[in-house]
Amino acid sequence: SLLMNAAGQPRKEKVKLPSCLQGRQPKSIPNKKIEDPVAGKVNTSSLATTQQHLSGFHLIPPRVMLGVLKEGCTYAATVIMKNVGVNFSRFRVKQPPPHTGLRVMYRPGPVAAGLQVELEIEIFAMVIGGEGTGGLQEISYDIEILTETETLLLPVKANILC
Repeated sequence: SLLMNAAGQPRKEKVKLPSCLQGRQPKSIPNKKIEDPVAGKVNTSSLATTQQHLSGFHLIPPRVMLGVLKEGCTYAATVIMKNVGVNFSRFRVKQPPPHTGLRVMYRPGPVAAGLQVELEIEIFAMVIGGEGTGGLQEISYDIEILTETETLLLPVKANILC
């Protein structure tokens, strides 16, 4: 039980899940073209009876909350993109517009089944027309990651201190 420790006493603090269990399927938009005839198919008996989707990526963490940032400084966060499918998959990131201050750095190329790549989310904290905002301006943007089967949305949020 998560409420009791190994000795049977009630826990004093919450159990922190490992990062590998915190990853999950992010918000996504399925592509119209689902199967690529060139990519090849896996025809093994162990996969013939499963009904689950056998391709895709999980994002760890599924959203990026950067907190309060000082205007004029650059901050970065790392997101792990893990291929949970049975075939290699390709992806590309649609870069956010410059007025958001966001930039995504990654190494392009195929990702083998079970492997992962790191996406470096970098933000230059800047306020656009921030007069009378009370000292904080909220930045919220969904980064689009285009894969072979779907478009993943990675929400990024931050508050910029004016």
